Amino acid sequence: MSAAPSPAPVDTEVYSIPAAYRKMENTHILFWLLKDIAWCMVWRPLGLAMVVPTLGIAIVIAWRTRAYASELAHNLAIVFWITANSYWMTSEFFGFDTVHVTPTITGKHLALVPFLLGLGILLYYYLVTKPRENRAATATL
Repeated sequence: MSAAPSPAPVDTEVYSIPAAYRKMENTHILFWLLKDIAWCMVWRPLGLAMVVPTLGIAIVIAWRTRAYASELAHNLAIVFWITANSYWMTSEFFGFDTVHVTPTITGKHLALVPFLLGLGILLYYYLVTKPRENRAATATL
């Protein structure tokens, strides 16, 4: 039997998520898993249908967390990850994943665009925004 987690120290900032938001996030995970299982099993109708709620909820979550730079950056990265993942799945379902767009780039490689956008957002957050936040927090002490 494990012990309950100890409470955070008094001077630690706490970020809490409303229960309705948590329920939405959990539903999002369910849709995402269904989408990826359908991709794995090549169940096109289900896979394509699951793109809409999976991506839609990811966008709503990003919008709701827009007041927190860290949450927004990570949630936008997830939006772009799901976009890339959904495009890749679609490219395999319809057989254009191996079609050459250029001599070295196939249809599947185009998924790198949203993947790299998500990565770029996270890099910007960690290299620019977070250090700025840390400096501002240190200056106010």
